[in-house]
Amino acid sequence: MSRLDSGTELDGFLIGDCLHAGAMARIYEVTYADGRESPFPMVMKVPLMREGDGSENIVGFEIEHQLLQVLHGTHVPRFVAAGDLDRIPYLVMEHLQGITLEAWAKTFTDKREAIPVHAIAEMGAKLAQAVHSMHQQNACHLDLKPANALITQDGRVVLLDFGLSCHADYPDLLAEEFRKAVGSPSWIAPEQVVGVRGDPRSDVFAIGVMLYEMATGELPFGSPVTTGGLRQRLWMSPAPPRVWRTDLPEWLQEIILRCLEPQADHRYPSAAHLMFDLNNPDQVAITARGRQTQGRGFWWHFKRWLRAAGMQYQASPLPSQQIAEVPIVMVAIPNNDVSDVTMYALRQAVARSLGTRPGARLAVVTVVSSSLTSSSDKERSETWLQRHHLTSFRKWAEGIDLYSHQVSFHVLESGDVAQALLRYAEGNNVSLIIMGAATHGLSMQRFVATVPIKVAMHAPCTVILVKEPMPFQQLAETELTEVDLSETTRG
Repeated sequence: MSRLDSGTELDGFLIGDCLHAGAMARIYEVTYADGRESPFPMVMKVPLMREGDGSENIVGFEIEHQLLQVLHGTHVPRFVAAGDLDRIPYLVMEHLQGITLEAWAKTFTDKREAIPVHAIAEMGAKLAQAVHSMHQQNACHLDLKPANALITQDGRVVLLDFGLSCHADYPDLLAEEFRKAVGSPSWIAPEQVVGVRGDPRSDVFAIGVMLYEMATGELPFGSPVTTGGLRQRLWMSPAPPRVWRTDLPEWLQEIILRCLEPQADHRYPSAAHLMFDLNNPDQVAITARGRQTQGRGFWWHFKRWLRAAGMQYQASPLPSQQIAEVPIVMVAIPNNDVSDVTMYALRQAVARSLGTRPGARLAVVTVVSSSLTSSSDKERSETWLQRHHLTSFRKWAEGIDLYSHQVSFHVLESGDVAQALLRYAEGNNVSLIIMGAATHGLSMQRFVATVPIKVAMHAPCTVILVKEPMPFQQLAETELTEVDLSETTRG
């Protein structure tokens, strides 16, 4: 359709300035024509549907209209209204102020500066958080790229452009109408190349491409324009980022190359796991991936090519189901006044929980009060306490079968144990908290909520409270109390 003029009225909306004129759509500022105040600024997205265009624009408009109405949260724009496809198609949504990730990265390249490692990790974690929020709602973006991630003025990452996305509760219109790769060539995942859609790990791959580009200024697979060029990522391994930039730490290369694994099973099982590593670089387990300093040779790629030739790609379960199957499990360990029986009971509870959740990540957490540390007493120094607790927790974890599980250890410092545990759980997308039903060092008072009760009441996830066995009970009969408040506390 032709360009809308400023001042035009359309279905109760007054058209303002054209903010963006792209190849697929135009974006206009809009207000209510009757002068009503909107609770937030609005824009109208009008897709370009010209004669000779394929049906992708129409299908993409229908998909975006469908998803904007059901997605919610701080990582997607709020939906307002939509126009009739038979007359004038448009979408009115919240206008968020900020710059795209593409523009943010360009501020560094324009100054011929490399993006600092801490900034890459921070931005990648925010991006993973936004993607995880979408996956929790049973949707996959499937067209993640720097132009589709908006960094708002308050520092959030908001995802844009859902025309190629899919939702598990609705028909996948693109999969029904097209039997070819659909997505942006530089960021598309290997399984998308062969037509498999709906796997949340495809979005993890795209985040890996963006991390690679932020770290090196290069695209790991270039900008292919042919089907053959696209298919190379089914077996090709990109040059390790440290080939391009020698100051990159091994942990960041490890994260990036794990995201870019051609087989989805070898990537992070969820965006939450990726975010966890980006937020905790000192806990990243370095493998040969992280230590690579040169690209793979011909025979290595030839063997990968043979394997890829016969590979059958299948989508994973529903995004939310996959997140539930490979959660981040947190166990809160008291740092004092804890008996061997309690520690044994916690270890048994953790072992049982991990045994039913292959691939789950375990975070062992304790909270140390700042009043317990001392700058003059060596054995009360912050460094000594950190080393002491980390060493004891590693020994404690030796009794757990951690095959197929990653584990990390964290000592937090706070005067409020419950709040520290809750902040950690929320900030790291923890799905399950395991902790003792005792008070974590606080005296039990009849009318005062203890630490475990506070955590159980306000946690954004399921909480398992482990009761210490009575002396006459067998240790194997440790009682578990599961408190699931996720329905009321998850936002």
